[in-house]
Amino acid sequence: MAAPAAAQEVTTDTYDGFYIGATLGGDFIDGARDDRLVFDTDGNGGFGDSVRTVTGADAFSPGFCSGIANGSRSATGCGDDDGALGYSVRLGFDKRVGNSSLVAGFLVEGEMSNATDYTTGFSTTPASYTFARELDKSIALRGRIGASPGDGRGLIYATGGFAYGQIDDEFITTNGVNSFDVVNGDKWQFGAQFGGGAEVMVAGGVTFGVEYLYSSYDDDDAFVAVGQGTAPATNPFVLRNGGTDLKTNAGDFDKHSVRATIGYRF
Repeated sequence: MAAPAAAQEVTTDTYDGFYIGATLGGDFIDGARDDRLVFDTDGNGGFGDSVRTVTGADAFSPGFCSGIANGSRSATGCGDDDGALGYSVRLGFDKRVGNSSLVAGFLVEGEMSNATDYTTGFSTTPASYTFARELDKSIALRGRIGASPGDGRGLIYATGGFAYGQIDDEFITTNGVNSFDVVNGDKWQFGAQFGGGAEVMVAGGVTFGVEYLYSSYDDDDAFVAVGQGTAPATNPFVLRNGGTDLKTNAGDFDKHSVRATIGYRF
């Protein structure tokens, strides 16, 4: 009877100490928003203006979409935002609380991703204008708390904390006459992350698991300065104030990540 008793003994020294790990999975842009381009035509810093033609008509009456333009006309529609393969490395520490199943800890993580968010507008020219934002890389500091019941070799947890990511900005257009310059692009932005996961420990301190993570970065700095270029003085972008600034109304860069995890506990 001694062997069965030993097999049922709760292990309380697992998930207690330092570990290293890596993740691999899919990154997906949060597409549940009605994104559009917004304009500042009078140079006062407020992006609530309309771009008007010489007759007073709305130059962007064909509309907007949350995606990348398939062509110059709105009738061609838009493609989806670009998901990407994301990967990361992490260093963390967990502490089992007493002899209970409760585990608390923290981790530092560096991530690479090329997930890209697109916002497009169509003008009556016709022409398309797409503002693209790509998360290049990020670092994060998160806490995590979870439960490791039974024999202590499994862990179910929630995680959350702060992130700092580099977001690259690009502008794509079929308008070949105006000039377009990205201002305040390619910057590091602060954000937050939260999610959860589960992992199991196998022989030798190695763990395997799955994880979901939601990331949101405050990204409201970049805009595109539109100049006259080779366009005539009657061009809608320069008609009011000699130029127009435009940006996406999506103030945050949001993405979902679904990952497989692997780790080694010391």
